[in-house]
Amino acid sequence: MKNSAAKHHPGHSGMDMPPGKTSDMARHQPVGRVHVGHGVHVSMIADFRRRFWVSVVLTVPVLLLSGQIQQWLGLGHALTLPDGGYVLLALSSAVFFYGGWPFLKGIYDELKSRQPGMMTLIAVAITTAYVYSSATVFGLRGRDFFWELATLIDIMLLGHWIEMRSVMGASRALEELARLMPSQAHMVMPGGVVHDVPLSDLVPGNKVLVKPGEKIPADGQVVDGESAVNEAMLTGESRPVDKKPGAKVIGGAVNGEGALTVQVKKTGKDSFLSQVVDLVRQAQESKSRTQDLANRAATWLTVVALAGGTTSLVVWLLLGHGFEFSLERAVTVMVITCPHALGLAVPLVVAISTSISARNGLLVRNRAAFERARNIQAVIFDKTGTLTEGKFGVTDTIALGRLDDAGVLRYAAAVEASSEHPIARAIAAATESREPVEGFRAIPGKGAEARVGGTDVKVVSPGYLKEHGGDLTGMPGRPDRIPSHAREAVERLTAQGKTVVFVLVNGKVEGAIALADVVRPESKPAIERLKAMGIRTMMLTGDNPQVAESVAKEVGLDEYFAEVLPQDKAAKVK
Repeated sequence: MKNSAAKHHPGHSGMDMPPGKTSDMARHQPVGRVHVGHGVHVSMIADFRRRFWVSVVLTVPVLLLSGQIQQWLGLGHALTLPDGGYVLLALSSAVFFYGGWPFLKGIYDELKSRQPGMMTLIAVAITTAYVYSSATVFGLRGRDFFWELATLIDIMLLGHWIEMRSVMGASRALEELARLMPSQAHMVMPGGVVHDVPLSDLVPGNKVLVKPGEKIPADGQVVDGESAVNEAMLTGESRPVDKKPGAKVIGGAVNGEGALTVQVKKTGKDSFLSQVVDLVRQAQESKSRTQDLANRAATWLTVVALAGGTTSLVVWLLLGHGFEFSLERAVTVMVITCPHALGLAVPLVVAISTSISARNGLLVRNRAAFERARNIQAVIFDKTGTLTEGKFGVTDTIALGRLDDAGVLRYAAAVEASSEHPIARAIAAATESREPVEGFRAIPGKGAEARVGGTDVKVVSPGYLKEHGGDLTGMPGRPDRIPSHAREAVERLTAQGKTVVFVLVNGKVEGAIALADVVRPESKPAIERLKAMGIRTMMLTGDNPQVAESVAKEVGLDEYFAEVLPQDKAAKVK
């Protein structure tokens, strides 16, 4: 009986996601690339972490065997080995080639794209230090730079590792979007036979069966069946959207109470969800102005290092010093020009600011925008799940007859307690009172009925009243006993875009219950605080204008924009 009630309730949709499989993203492109990209990102973080710790372990003996470090520590030559130079060369070679590989590869990529930056600066410094220091081991007179080489690589690896960890949140956001898609589809074959196939096998023109409670596997058009579909996670429309033959559906939306046969129109990179994923990916790949500034500084520092080193070599030679003396000073200039702090400061700023933001509930996807937030003049909110809780709840109860508000809700909750549908659960959860129920029966597509304490009670949609010749003036053959102010209240709630169901007791309309996406209790205080700071507050939502207006008035927004789809929101903000 519970399943039956869930299938036929007025205006209900499948708000619950079925306990099925998550998406097999590796097989569904381009959404599948989200999972692959996320895995690559995690692998890169692990690689930088591994290279950092190996390099740090090798750096310890490099420091202890370096003459300058021994002097600083007052050790004299206590740790000098007979072949200390070759041991230093071997250890430093491991650090240079293993720990420094990302930077050696990076200079190739930057020079290939003709955009020298941080990788170029680091690679020039460590290569110069390594080549010159190696030459001193094999007879060139001068002082080696092995310890400077090792510590520079360690710090740069640490900086990149910290930065990559700090931006993992955006990758997780992409993965969560990808999980909106199911792993398989029920393809309708010629002759009506249904076979389960991977999403990658779907092409435009295929027909798929979407059962109650399942996710729609691809963008398409309904060719058979009627249902209400939950598109809140995709469009922001908080109310279930009725779908009939000819209606368009979006892949990733959750089907409600009826089975639908859908003809596939778009798959892969052309799908609605993939376009949303691309928008998030573009935001994720954005760099902050601080990072851009650091890269520009690194470009100029590379020029300064090469020019300064060459100038130093030439000047010292002109002053009459030997080549080895001049070369040591030229190399010193080139190594010093690559500042350790530059490679660590920006990643630390990104990591710390991202961490503090995360603790306060902020996921930073565009760091350039985050840096400009200090000059903010307006805040634009999403609605569903942001200003609201993203789930239905009872907002109003109106008595239209002899019962009071509590009595109307008590009778409705008793009937709805036998259903597991989200809207039914919202009504049932609105009161703790429970009446004995018997003879529960679903009214196909219109509601449900039962005997509550010996009384016949129906909870029905406005469509049920119209089909049975009744409206707010009562059922057929009954006089108008409903006060005008009560009728006006119901009309006002309907105009606000709320879902209204009616409670009939012994065939007479006794009350109405309005449901909507419930506003978060903290939304209004947050809006008030922003306004006190002189910041304008606005809302951008895919929901209908009536619901948007209702929420905007309730929380005190300055302005709102309704029926804006995700792919249009960026343009709307601009």
